[in-house]
Amino acid sequence: MPARDLFHDAVRIALEKDGWVITADPLVLTIGLRSVFVNLGAEKLIAAERGSEKIAVEIKSFLGPSPISDLEVAWGQFFLYARTLQRQEPDRMLYLAVNETVFQTVFAEEAGLLLLAEPGFHLLVFDPITEEIIQWKP
Repeated sequence: MPARDLFHDAVRIALEKDGWVITADPLVLTIGLRSVFVNLGAEKLIAAERGSEKIAVEIKSFLGPSPISDLEVAWGQFFLYARTLQRQEPDRMLYLAVNETVFQTVFAEEAGLLLLAEPGFHLLVFDPITEEIIQWKP
């Protein structure tokens, strides 16, 4: 199993503060003979008659020497996991979680904006100090 991201606990707490129940830590997906590990799986009751909403969250810290390399890795992982979820759990939406600083820098640049414009891409922005979700995109 891969090492946890630096912000793993902060995102988990932020989700719980927002009313999410963590159902998997990590969420294991199988691709053929291989397994991949999405950082968190969570569920939230929407309304009694509508059931629950399910999400998977991949957390990225962007602490490498090259933000563009970190973005490339995050982008590739996101779409591999998203396609796998479509097959295995089509009712679960995948989110990439980044802290506010990464959002305001990397995702404000042209490369980050390309990813934000990609159909099916979902972003969760969190504050690692207050351990709260700042915004969901879209």
